[in-house]
Amino acid sequence: MPSSSYTFYEIAAILTVAAGVGALAIRLRQPLIIAFIAVGIIVGPAGLNLAASTDEVELFAKLGITLLLFVVGLKLDPHEIRAVGSVAIATAIGQMVLTGGIGYLIGLGLGLSNIEAFYVATALTFSSTIIIVKLLSDQREIDALHGRIAVGVLIVQDITVIAVMIGLTALTGEAESANLGQTIMEVVLKGAVFLGAIALFTRYILPRLLHSVARSPELLILVAITWTVALAASADTLGFSKEVGAFLAGVAIASTPYRVPISSRLVSLRDFLLLFFFIDLGSNIDLQFLGQQVIPALIFSTFVLLGKPVMVVVLMSIMGYRKYTSALTGLALSQISEFSLILASLGVGLGQIDKSILGLITLVGLITMGLSSYMIIYNHAIYPRLADWLDLLERKVIHPHHQEESDSDWIPIDFIVFGLGRYGGSVVHDLCELGFTVLGVDFDPEVVGFWNRQGLRTLYGDADDPELAALLPLKETSWIVSTVPRCDVGLALLHTLQHHNYEGSVALTSHSQRDEEILLSAGAHKVLLPFRDAATEAARMLTRSPIS
Repeated sequence: MPSSSYTFYEIAAILTVAAGVGALAIRLRQPLIIAFIAVGIIVGPAGLNLAASTDEVELFAKLGITLLLFVVGLKLDPHEIRAVGSVAIATAIGQMVLTGGIGYLIGLGLGLSNIEAFYVATALTFSSTIIIVKLLSDQREIDALHGRIAVGVLIVQDITVIAVMIGLTALTGEAESANLGQTIMEVVLKGAVFLGAIALFTRYILPRLLHSVARSPELLILVAITWTVALAASADTLGFSKEVGAFLAGVAIASTPYRVPISSRLVSLRDFLLLFFFIDLGSNIDLQFLGQQVIPALIFSTFVLLGKPVMVVVLMSIMGYRKYTSALTGLALSQISEFSLILASLGVGLGQIDKSILGLITLVGLITMGLSSYMIIYNHAIYPRLADWLDLLERKVIHPHHQEESDSDWIPIDFIVFGLGRYGGSVVHDLCELGFTVLGVDFDPEVVGFWNRQGLRTLYGDADDPELAALLPLKETSWIVSTVPRCDVGLALLHTLQHHNYEGSVALTSHSQRDEEILLSAGAHKVLLPFRDAATEAARMLTRSPIS
C-alpha cells in the first residue's frame, strides 16, 4: 500500500497526464470521456503503470458515479417530465426497443451468449447525456426543436437505465436463493420500505432542512452531498447498489426549489470525480481483449452510428415531424452512453460478464463517441447530403403544428416574426397594436398554442429549418423578422430566403456588434440589438422626465 505522500504525487501525475490529453482532445474536438479513458490506459498497467493507488482512484470513481446519478435524479421534476412531450417519450421507447432487439440478434450472430448479448444490446440503446448536452449547448442548439427532443429522449433513457440497474443489482444480490418467488418478494418488500422511508423524509423533513440551510450556499451543497452519500450507503446495505440510492436522493430534491442551484454547483465536482471513473475504467482494460474485439466493435459501432439515426427519423416521421428535425435529432443520439460503460462495469462486478465484454462495450463507446461528436458539430453541413435519401424515410404526414396552408388561404402579411418568446412576443404585440398583419413562427408548441389563443396566426417551426420556407407566404410578406439572437440562425435564414428568391426586407437579431456587421454584410436589411435599443430608449425616457 503506497504511503499517503506517494499517493498524492501519483494523483498529481495522473491529473497532469489527464490535463495534457484533455487539451489535445479539445483541439481535436473530441469529448473528454474518450480522453480520460485513454489516460486510464496510459497510466495503467498497459502503459506507464502510474495508477498504483487503485483504492483511492476507485473511491473517487464511486463518488463520481454517485454524484452523476444524483444529478440525473435532480432532472426528474414532474413539471420537467411533462414538458418532455409525447414525441420524446415515443421516440425514446421505440428507439430503445428497436436498438435492443436488433443489437441482441447481432450479438447472438457474433457468438455471444444470451447474457452477454443482453448486456451489449442494452448498452447500445442509451445515448450520452454528457456529450449531447455539452455539444448542443456549445452550438447553442440545446433550445432548438431537435435539441429539446434529444434532451427529452435522454431523460427517458436515463430513467430506463436506472430501472435496469435496479433490477440487475436487486435480483442478482439474492441469486443464491433457490426460491425465485421468495427472492422477488424480499426485494419488493425491502424496496417498499426503503421508498416509504424516503417519501416520509422528503415530505416532512427534507424541505425544511434545505430551507434552514439555504442561506449558506456552501452548507446547502454540503447537506445535499451528505443526503446523497447517506442514501447511497443505505441502498447498498439493502442490496440495491449505491447508484440507486444516489438517484433516489436526487429525485427527492427534484421537486424542491433548490434543485437548480444544487445541480449547477455540483456539475463541476461531478465532472472532476467522473474523471477518475473513466481513468479507472481505462486502467483496467486489457489491450489484448481490445484487440480481440475490434471486428465485433466495428460491427456494433456501425449499427449505432447509422442505425440509431435511421430509427429516430422513421419514428419521428410517423409522428409527423419533418426530416430536418428528425435527422438532426438522430445525429445527436448516434453514440452509446457513459451509462453503458457503468452498466458494463456493474455486470463485471456482479459476475455476469467478463472483462472481454466490458472491453467490447468500451471500444464501441470510444468509436461512437468519437465519430458522433463530429456528426453533432457538423450536423448542418451533413444534413443537405442526406436530405434526398431521407425522402425515402419521411412519412408524408405533417405534424399538427406543421399544417400546410394553400396559397389561397393566405392574405397579404406585413411581418413574419420568428421567435415568440419574451422579446419576440413583445415585438409581435406592438406590431399588432399598430395595426399590422403578423404571422408568428416558433418551435415551442406551448408558445404556439398561447399565441393561437390570443388570435395570432402562427406556425410551428425553426428559423434555421430550410424546409419551412416552403410553407410560408413569402410573396405576400413585406418583412421577415427573426428575434432569435444567434448569428448562425440568422445566416441560415438569410440563405434559405435567398434560395427562395424572397424580395422583401429581412430584420435579424444579435447581441453583439461583431455579429451585426456579419449579418448586414450577408444581406440583412436591419439588425435588432435588444440591449442597445433598450438602453437607448431608456436614456430617452430618462432625459425626457423631469428631475425632482
